[in-house]
Amino acid sequence: MTATHKRFDDAPYQQACDATVIAVGADGIELDQTVCYARSGGQAGDSGTLTLPDGRVLALADTVYADDRQRIVHVLAEGVAAPQVGERVTVAVDWPRRHRLMRLHTCLHLLGSLVPAPVTGCSISPDSARIDFDLPESTLDKADLTERLNALITAGTDVTVNAITPEELAAQPDLVRTIGAAPPAGAERIRIIEIPGVDRQPCGGTHVANTGEIGRVTVTKIEKKSRTNRRVVVAFAPA
Repeated sequence: MTATHKRFDDAPYQQACDATVIAVGADGIELDQTVCYARSGGQAGDSGTLTLPDGRVLALADTVYADDRQRIVHVLAEGVAAPQVGERVTVAVDWPRRHRLMRLHTCLHLLGSLVPAPVTGCSISPDSARIDFDLPESTLDKADLTERLNALITAGTDVTVNAITPEELAAQPDLVRTIGAAPPAGAERIRIIEIPGVDRQPCGGTHVANTGEIGRVTVTKIEKKSRTNRRVVVAFAPA
């Protein structure tokens, strides 16, 4: 089966594209290309719409990867009839929701740069995000982290996307902050997100172009999840 062309990799601000339905199954539909980010790396999958040639608009509840991690499945809202294989559609992302995910994902990169400990996991939803650190003794303070995090945000640093080979990544193991994380098997190029002077690491998520776009945030919670795990939760600051 042909892999789905992921337009969000190179164009995270693209909100819609035309596509062809290449498969329909019980779990959803597959397109030859999409702007919808598939749930992975802690970031929630996109919701959105499919518009058919006759003008009908079908609601998409989620976007996920198929088992092979190459094909992307668009999950239709409950009760929505699927289009036919071969039909041309316009797939559009729920942009306000996606943009919040992009802002918070980029925010987690900044937050990770402030805590000198390996990352054990993360989760990004439209309204809040959390990152877990391998940190036996907590020296973290909500007010201090919030202040330093917002300083990095308001610095307005551009966020860049580059790529390196697996061999280059192997020679720079410190780039991988998350314990147990590994690039996709067989990948020829590894996507690298860099915030110059702040953070540089492999990441497949969607990000804003400049840290200033994140807006003010607040660290809402610091939890002890286990003897060696501290969870930091961040959310957008009240308007």
